[in-house]
Amino acid sequence: MPIAIAPLDTELTIIKVLVDDKTKKHLESLGVVIGGKINVISVHKGNAICVVKGVRLALNGDIAKKILVA
Repeated sequence: MPIAIAPLDTELTIIKVLVDDKTKKHLESLGVVIGGKINVISVHKGNAICVVKGVRLALNGDIAKKILVA
């Protein structure tokens, strides 16, 4: 399921990142990697605030829909 509809305050595993190479490389530098853990704190109008490796990360709706978690 995409981060935009993921349950809040639950540790999830990133299974796929469906973005272009430039954006994927940027997200990887922020800690968003396949197999990594992510915790969704809030979602508002598709935009998500997440915790990755202890750091808060804000994702716009387009990217939040393209990061799939389980």
